[in-house]
Amino acid sequence: MGDGSSGSVDRTERHRVVVIGSGFGGLFGAQALKRAHCDVTLISRTTNHLFQPLLYQVATGILSMGEIAPATREILKHQANADVLLGEVTDIDLDARTITSQAAPGPLVTGYDSLIVAAGAGQSYFGNDQFAEFAPGMKTIDDALELRGRIFGSFELAERASDPADVRRFLTFVVVGAGPTGVEMAGQIAELCFRALKRDFRHIDTTSARIVLLDAAPAVLAPFGEKLSQDAEKILTGAGVEVILGAKVVGVDADGVTYETADGAQTHIPAACKVWAAGVAASPLGALLAERSGAEVDRAGRVLVEPDLTLPGHPDVFVVGDMMALDDLPGVAQVAIQGGRHAAATIRSRIDSKPAPGDFEYHDKGSMATITRFKAVASVGRIRTAGFIAWVLWLIVHLMYIVGFKSRLTTLINWSVSFLGRDRSERTTSAQQVVARNRLRRESGDQPIWPGAVGEGISSASGGAPPE
Repeated sequence: MGDGSSGSVDRTERHRVVVIGSGFGGLFGAQALKRAHCDVTLISRTTNHLFQPLLYQVATGILSMGEIAPATREILKHQANADVLLGEVTDIDLDARTITSQAAPGPLVTGYDSLIVAAGAGQSYFGNDQFAEFAPGMKTIDDALELRGRIFGSFELAERASDPADVRRFLTFVVVGAGPTGVEMAGQIAELCFRALKRDFRHIDTTSARIVLLDAAPAVLAPFGEKLSQDAEKILTGAGVEVILGAKVVGVDADGVTYETADGAQTHIPAACKVWAAGVAASPLGALLAERSGAEVDRAGRVLVEPDLTLPGHPDVFVVGDMMALDDLPGVAQVAIQGGRHAAATIRSRIDSKPAPGDFEYHDKGSMATITRFKAVASVGRIRTAGFIAWVLWLIVHLMYIVGFKSRLTTLINWSVSFLGRDRSERTTSAQQVVARNRLRRESGDQPIWPGAVGEGISSASGGAPPE
């Protein structure tokens, strides 16, 4: 990849770094090697870098996918030592130091001297993968676009329904998981029902909608602490969200959701639109690395790494972000960003024959979740706040981490339209968005057809949750 001038790079006997994944860990790791005496090859199954924390805003019509998912190739176009390859990694040979990736017209083998594996995580249904057909997760752009179609489509179907029971089912939205993603999604669906769409329909009253947030845990946003958890629940209920805690989901089908409480009682909620925001499972590449190296994985499929983020027995391989397990660190963007940069710093020190930075030290920059317009919760250092101040902090921090000036500008404009007015600028949906995921899965024998392939689709050899 060129730098906008000659486009030529001397690649003779330079250290070869391969980065798997274009998420926070992979992208920030690649960028941190910009001035290093090495060649960087970033391999990803998508063509974009995804700002995953804002997926729910794509799903609820606030932002377009381009604002949170700029092209990786565009981001790295001025980094002369970086190549970007589209492909799904299906094999890692630790002895030969090679990566095999799949895309049309066929497999490609790429050699490496250092490897950063940052393939991210997919949605976990805790062994109930059949739920996925009726309750999409929130991990990819495809998920967000499908949910946009399901959410806005529910209002349209309610508008034309004549049976009151059908109207109630179409106007009932169930979100499973009371972590940041679930809380933010439930809050924004409430904004749609009670504010943004209430003047748009003639035969239904969107303010009569029922928004239910379910979680088996005893608290909303439990990692934020008791005070902010209570504040978040109060904001949610004030916005019209019905919060049901201690509720384990035991059934999801086309008609609705069934949950079970501690006393064994089961309750069924008829609902056409369901969102799954509970649980993550690391990329299948974690299991592959464990099998090849003898390393251990935790229950979520994350690789137990050495303190410097290297794969046990393989100091040339770094595992970062949602794929690595170390000191109970959370699967959040900052862990991935700092991990990618730490891996890059270690690689640079080896290339320059300097002392390595040593063990990875995570610096917690806090946690935030926005619930409705002007209301959020934030835990930053010693600051614990809820309401408007927390919302402003959330606004500033998330705007900072969106990649690119153009994306920041358009995001700010769309936020102004959505938060100050009533409109949602991204409400266009298509039937294809709603049905494509399940249709592809059925037609390809439960193996995801590799996206973007020209001609016949290429099935993933790794299966399971897709890496970033």
